[in-house]
Amino acid sequence: MFGRSRSWVGGGHGKAPRSIHSLDHLKYMYHVLTKNTTVTDHNRNLLVETIRSITEILIWGDQNDSSVFDFFLEKNMFVFFLNILRQKSGRYVCVQLLQTLNILFENISHETSLYYLLSNNYVNSIIVHKFDFSDEEIMAYYISFLKTLSLKLNNHTVHFFYNEHTNDFALYTEAIKFFNHPESMVRIAVRTITLNVYKVDNQPMLHYIRDKTAVPYFSNLVWFIGSHVIELDNCVQTDEEHRNRGKLSDLVAEHLDHLHYLNDILIINCEFLNDVLTDHLLNRLFLPLYVYSLVNQDKGGEHPKISLQVSLYLLSQVFLIIHYAPLVNSLAEVILNGDLSVFSSKVEQDVQKNSAKSSIRCFIKPTETLERSLEINKQKGKKRVQKRPNYKNVGEEDEEERGSEDNQDDLDKTKGTEASSKSIRTSSENEEIEMVIMERCKLSELPISTVTEQNTTDEEKSAAASGNEITNWNRPFLDMVYNALDCAEDDYYALFVLCLLYAMSHNKGIDPVKLERIQLPAQHAEERNSYNHVLAEGLIRIMNYAAQPDGKIRLATLELGCLLLKQLVFSRNSSIIKDVHLACLEGAREESVHLLRRFYKGEEIFLDMFEDEYRSMTIKPMNVEYLMMDASILLPPTGTPLTGIDFVKRLPCGDVERTRRAIRVFFMLRSLSLHLQDEPETQLPLTREGDLIKADDVLDLNNSDLIACTVITKDGGQVQRFLAVDIYQMSLVEPDVARLGWGVVKFAGLLQDMQVTGVEDDSRALNIIIHKPASSPHSKPFPILQATFIFSDHIRCIIAKQRLAKGRIQARRMKMQRIAVLLDLPVQPSTEMMGFGHSSSATAQHLPFRFYDQSRRDSSDPTVQRSVFASVDRVPGFAVAQCINQHNPSPLSSPSPSSGSGSTGRCDSVAASSASAPSAAQSPSGLAGKDVGGCLVCRRLTVTVDTGFRSSSSSCNRNSRSINSGRFLHKLSKGH
Repeated sequence: MFGRSRSWVGGGHGKAPRSIHSLDHLKYMYHVLTKNTTVTDHNRNLLVETIRSITEILIWGDQNDSSVFDFFLEKNMFVFFLNILRQKSGRYVCVQLLQTLNILFENISHETSLYYLLSNNYVNSIIVHKFDFSDEEIMAYYISFLKTLSLKLNNHTVHFFYNEHTNDFALYTEAIKFFNHPESMVRIAVRTITLNVYKVDNQPMLHYIRDKTAVPYFSNLVWFIGSHVIELDNCVQTDEEHRNRGKLSDLVAEHLDHLHYLNDILIINCEFLNDVLTDHLLNRLFLPLYVYSLVNQDKGGEHPKISLQVSLYLLSQVFLIIHYAPLVNSLAEVILNGDLSVFSSKVEQDVQKNSAKSSIRCFIKPTETLERSLEINKQKGKKRVQKRPNYKNVGEEDEEERGSEDNQDDLDKTKGTEASSKSIRTSSENEEIEMVIMERCKLSELPISTVTEQNTTDEEKSAAASGNEITNWNRPFLDMVYNALDCAEDDYYALFVLCLLYAMSHNKGIDPVKLERIQLPAQHAEERNSYNHVLAEGLIRIMNYAAQPDGKIRLATLELGCLLLKQLVFSRNSSIIKDVHLACLEGAREESVHLLRRFYKGEEIFLDMFEDEYRSMTIKPMNVEYLMMDASILLPPTGTPLTGIDFVKRLPCGDVERTRRAIRVFFMLRSLSLHLQDEPETQLPLTREGDLIKADDVLDLNNSDLIACTVITKDGGQVQRFLAVDIYQMSLVEPDVARLGWGVVKFAGLLQDMQVTGVEDDSRALNIIIHKPASSPHSKPFPILQATFIFSDHIRCIIAKQRLAKGRIQARRMKMQRIAVLLDLPVQPSTEMMGFGHSSSATAQHLPFRFYDQSRRDSSDPTVQRSVFASVDRVPGFAVAQCINQHNPSPLSSPSPSSGSGSTGRCDSVAASSASAPSAAQSPSGLAGKDVGGCLVCRRLTVTVDTGFRSSSSSCNRNSRSINSGRFLHKLSKGH
């Protein structure tokens, strides 16, 4: 590579060393630099390659040879880099130099090597070099270089960047100048750099940041955030047709980034920096722009305002993200107990008259740009005496800076006067604000303590919480919160109010006492015996509106209302809700039942929607943090899915979505009702995981009808299995090698999710696909089994197909009947269920035909000896479980003759019913159920059919022998 460039080196030093990673090669590179001190068009490429090679050697030397850095420091090679930059050598050389420096500092691991590179202040000279930042590539490599350096900051290396004697910190001051850069990646890098600086526990450096940069940086940052908020509000106001959602999403994401950045600064817990930042956030952004817009929507005023929905949305994000106690407590105090006087205090009015700049509770643009303020501080040229770590005196320096710039000749005369007057005004303003808040706290605490001492009723406490009486001033912000819960027309504002209340009650920094003033309990509140009746009634009204056929309540609003109501009326895991409110809630639940009845069997996929919605609601409960990250809820509620908005965040469209909404409303109100009454859920879900067969369950297959088959999977694998059908499932089993007549389940799937089709060119084969239940209605079905089943002959193939088809129909029918019971609809009992009489277990502790895990049972357990698969003549091979003896006979089953022991019972199989006798035509196998020496069914183990909605009991207690098919199963498995 360097052979072609010997003319630049001068041929007297011979060839370059063969090993490029060596000290000799570094010496050769040094010789190249000494011969090419001036950058020209001819040697530009050579110098770039030389810099790259030097970087590689330094990284290698850091890990292998310390003499490399000794030579680098001895020859002062960093000077060559700096000289190349200062020659205005062009974009190409600057980009390559910044790139190699970035790689170099990223890969240096030893502190000694890092100290070598940072010595002599050359790195700071590169930082302050005037690059052409209009070039995006130079800007990207430069800010990346600064970020890499900031990652190396600690108590030792900070001295290489911060000069305590000259009060200069180039790494920090040069970085924050790009805080409002148009490119988002540059802004993110600046935030990373500042956070890395704030984390270094070096008091002189932190005092420099507080005294010289905190006020100008935070004031400009707050103005930048507020400008984005106003732009966001304008986007919401002009995008009612949902045409500009991409830009709106970007603006919301930017605001979230700002809040997370502010929270990262606050949790570093640098006290005097937090004081400066909290003051600017409260008095320059949150109160004058966010909170003031809650009640004053007059856009023609002197100061900018935002719309109500945007204000609520952004305040919710603030309380969800920021948990710094002084900030969130002050903000919550104004929202819950404040009035408009906090924005028009006499002190503030006087300040605005006597000063060109209003300094409290006003969203205004800083008088100077950040870069200009930093330049003024830098030009002062002398070190100031450190002030105590308090923000009270920061304004003095700001005033002095402006005074020195405007009238440099009279600086010494006017500096003390301006500083003292500014200090007096600032302290008096802060004291007045603190006094206003303290007085309101006293006024709000006094009536509540008086109420408690006089043993007032809960209604009076609720009235005090709502602000209607006892207090001597109005609370417009709190009144707005209550009024916005009215959802007679839509829930546009109610959703944001609920999010705000949820965020405040779950904020770890808010003092619970502030929330208790309006009887809004915190997340882990102490025991209480009363709650906010006004808020509770507002939440119940939302639920009533949601249960109406023409309700305009979105599912997200309803679910959030249910969460808040639970939190409101629960104390120490016990409900304290009043009977009148519980009755209203039960009325809303009844309305939801009547609403869902309209859609019962209205759609062919009603059962699938019913189970999908329940599964979605339990797997993915409401996450308010994610909800408040979605910009789409800022736009007016829409009813079309074409917008791409999630179903729970919009209104339904069409009968299918109205059915889904009615199902979800029914689930939410039912769950809330049971929760408040401390009752367990016994009927949902329709299919419980604990009642299903699972893989590797060991089953007693004696006396069971099984069909042998060969299963050919999609990937070409072949296995021998036995097919069995249960009430809700089909199973593939293989014989257990340890015990004769037992089997191990290798696969089990729900019949209702199964598709069975024949194979055109093979009458002995079936294509079977079983889908996994979808996690959401929009997800693509995922097949958990997709295989071809080949049977011995076409007869067995027909029998298997009939069993699977009938099993699927019957499983869906039984679940629909259970839904009918949930909706208090009359159930027409079927006299025949896949060949069985219709009866159920009174205990209802488990679903019928359960497959027991025999490996978990003791050999002395009598249930181990029972057959799980009982053969039935009407439908051969139908998998059933054993009958459970009961004492209360069911009127649905016919009496059976007395057994030999004198006991009476009822037979669960329809073959034992005297109402209808089985015939050969009814039996798929062509066999009639003849009674030879007694009831045929009584000679076999029988079952109960538990549908979960009525009780009956029966058992067949005749002493008969069971046909053991274990040997046949064993021989058949050997044959395959």
